[in-house]
Amino acid sequence: MTKSELIARLAEANPHIFQRDIERIVSTVFEEIAEALARGDRVELRGFGAFSVKQREARVGRNPRTGESVKVDSKSVPFFKTGKLLREKLNTD
Repeated sequence: MTKSELIARLAEANPHIFQRDIERIVSTVFEEIAEALARGDRVELRGFGAFSVKQREARVGRNPRTGESVKVDSKSVPFFKTGKLLREKLNTD
């Protein structure tokens, strides 16, 4: 599902709210999550999951085209861990 599809579904489910307001709400939520992760904070949405930042250490990688060794700098990467309710919903038969 894309962001625009999410907005369309929310607008359909909530006809009393203007679509431009739903767009603003969705964008604000995503921006706040991104800003929290940029600060190194953890974002937990109960029943859905938790977003956090993990550090990847510097390492020596390999260029797959040439086979040449390449230095890869350390970096921060986003990480998502599903919540219990979401896992259960995905695994029900």
